[in-house]
Amino acid sequence: MTDGKLAVIGLGSIGSMALWQASRLTDSVTGFEAHAPAHARSAVGGDTRLFRMLYRGVPDLYPILERSRDLWAELEAETGQNILTRTGGLSIGTKDGPYIPPLLETTRTNGAEHEILSREEMAERYPQHNLRPDDIAVYDPHAGALRTDRAVTAAVAAAEANGATVHSNTPIESITETADGVVITSGEKSWTFENVIVSSGGWSQRLMPDYLKAATQTKRLFLTWFVAKNASEFIPEKFPVFSRVHDGRSMYGAPAVDGATVKATLDGRGRPTPNPDTVPRELSTAEIAETTETVTDFLPGLIPNIVRSDTFPDLYTKDGNPILGRFNEGSRIYVATGFSGGGFKNATGFGEIAANEVLGKRTFDGLDFIRPLRFSSRQPTS
Repeated sequence: MTDGKLAVIGLGSIGSMALWQASRLTDSVTGFEAHAPAHARSAVGGDTRLFRMLYRGVPDLYPILERSRDLWAELEAETGQNILTRTGGLSIGTKDGPYIPPLLETTRTNGAEHEILSREEMAERYPQHNLRPDDIAVYDPHAGALRTDRAVTAAVAAAEANGATVHSNTPIESITETADGVVITSGEKSWTFENVIVSSGGWSQRLMPDYLKAATQTKRLFLTWFVAKNASEFIPEKFPVFSRVHDGRSMYGAPAVDGATVKATLDGRGRPTPNPDTVPRELSTAEIAETTETVTDFLPGLIPNIVRSDTFPDLYTKDGNPILGRFNEGSRIYVATGFSGGGFKNATGFGEIAANEVLGKRTFDGLDFIRPLRFSSRQPTS
């Protein structure tokens, strides 16, 4: 006898969605969270994350983005929560620089809807951005701001309504495959499940095999918020989410969803942290200086004083792509982690894939670039 068909360890961005999707497939699923769902120290923290259909990189991600967009709408309909605030989105950079051309190449490969805005058109439509003469923007009509806390708590509540069981404040310390299933332990308690999904974000390493530990690293991310000189210019209806790269500087942000503070934070500044439980909370002098200098340059309508900041751990992989799949062929342990600071927009889609695959309901092709075995010396041969 087992305690259920599936345990989901870690109910953050991906785990909460996997739990919700699994609860649609079986009433024998249990979620374990070391603290509480959407707790402030996880990578879920920080109010919002960007949802956008336009990006540089692997075109194979686009179908997952499309499915994720549909599933965000389904979660909203199922729970009555407003999770994705649709604002549109801007990708801003030099016309012939390192950001815009590859973004447009991926966008055109995917056939994603978009609009190219000249500097003059940007000045008319979105004057909040201080652009250089050779800057342009690519507008994404489907982009918006995901309300992270609301998304995770809604998914967990939806799963519980479907019959899932949730154990909060229950950190899982070990997982062991046996002939009967997978044994997981927390303190003096133990459970046995037919299958397990490890989706603990920055805390996943301790539960992973050595080959995945070697391919991953926990990093500290920081977020910053500012007050606008004229708040009405930065409301969601007027100020789309954005990502901007210029001359070695990169910043992304979201409108004032709380009516007061605008998120504007440096991108790509994650630094290694050995322990996700002891991530330094305070920003360094250098981090503050670079952030305020960039805000002064990019967004002169914001008062260049950080009024709020916070830091979070997330798990990064060597190639920047997530890890989604079983530890090895035939394993009952499935891992969904390593999203490298960019997984929230696809959380619903990745959660659906994980739930269906681990429960044997459906498999998904074309995902070799995110499978765990790409990091293993024991990769299957064709």
